Amino acid sequence: MTDNPLRIAMLSAHSCPVGDLGARDTGGMSVYIRELAGQLGGQGHSVDVYTRVHDPRDPVSVALGERANLIHLRAGEVAPIHKLAVYCYLPEFACNLENYRRDNGLEYDIIFSHYWLSAWAGRYLAQWWRVPHVIMFHTLGAVKNATGVGEDAPELRTVAEREAVGYGDRIIAATEREKAELARYYGAPPDKVGVVPCGVNLERFRPQAKTAARGALGLGDDKIILFVGRLDPLKGIDRLLRALTHLRHVGKLKLIVIGGDERSAHELERLEALAARLGIADAVTFTGMVRHELMPGYYSAADCCVVPSYHESFGLVALEALACGTPVVSGDVGEMRNIILEGQTGYVVGDNRPESLAVKIAEVLAWPPRDAAAVSAIRESVERFGWANIAGGIVRELRAARSGRVTA
Repeated sequence: MTDNPLRIAMLSAHSCPVGDLGARDTGGMSVYIRELAGQLGGQGHSVDVYTRVHDPRDPVSVALGERANLIHLRAGEVAPIHKLAVYCYLPEFACNLENYRRDNGLEYDIIFSHYWLSAWAGRYLAQWWRVPHVIMFHTLGAVKNATGVGEDAPELRTVAEREAVGYGDRIIAATEREKAELARYYGAPPDKVGVVPCGVNLERFRPQAKTAARGALGLGDDKIILFVGRLDPLKGIDRLLRALTHLRHVGKLKLIVIGGDERSAHELERLEALAARLGIADAVTFTGMVRHELMPGYYSAADCCVVPSYHESFGLVALEALACGTPVVSGDVGEMRNIILEGQTGYVVGDNRPESLAVKIAEVLAWPPRDAAAVSAIRESVERFGWANIAGGIVRELRAARSGRVTA
């Protein structure tokens, strides 16, 4: 139990932290919020996470752990909607949150908003409650636009992000790279931005025996390459498919692509058509979404996990794979340079071209079979990212915002 526990209101207006992972608007941020809230509650703080109702069956309150709850609020139609449409309902979201707070006699010491939409609502709540407002964007529209991949983030978002940098009492970035991007694109003062990495649930993501994991999933003796994430052009799955055409010499391969929902059907069709044109359709399996609790089996069954993204704000998938003892090949995105130990737990590819990805994937596939010691060494390399450590860093930032101190 911590001294002077905080009462924290977390906002995740557009994305439900207990939604289906791998769906269009549900990914690493949802994992982050859910895990962090549970860990903070376990350390003695009180955390209420507010999101909008997405389904009539959503209960008003869901326990995320000790002293940590998720609260569904009415904001617009009770159905999944495009995240940009949520913007129109943010005033309703904020007002319903305030009504819920008053009706239940709740008081908070600080607001912790996630993503630019939540920051908009958090701005007014912070004024009403006269408490500090801490913001974590998770991804930045200006950075997405700079990649030139997929649809541009709308001006509404980039303007809102710039404004949020101005009115937020403190900004939390997951990497030093993101801190630099906040300064470059939005003029964020360096002393206003604290850096705390993302975390991984080391209890959930544990190594499993590869033979047993493959048997449970009905997988054979192929060399298995794994991709986990949304089906989105920004994720670079097309580059991974092209990399497979340079790996025919390594033997029988299978690429398993995990992620996607009905709203990514167009992207799935595009990727399936590309695989067919490249002549590798038989080697690629698109599984759709997989429940989070089943993911350790997939990571453990794989010979290599690949992150071919054009951009990542951090790289949670890499942490999960490494925690399961599986090496990772990634583009130079997010925190990969600090997560992956070059030549020991995987490789970071500087240019992320399909040919370069293929070279490093082939090197990993040529490594000797991983024995218990090798698996343990890979896992130990990310133990510092356990959520207890990460929550401690977040608490320091939240306390700094309350006192007006500078931690950068």
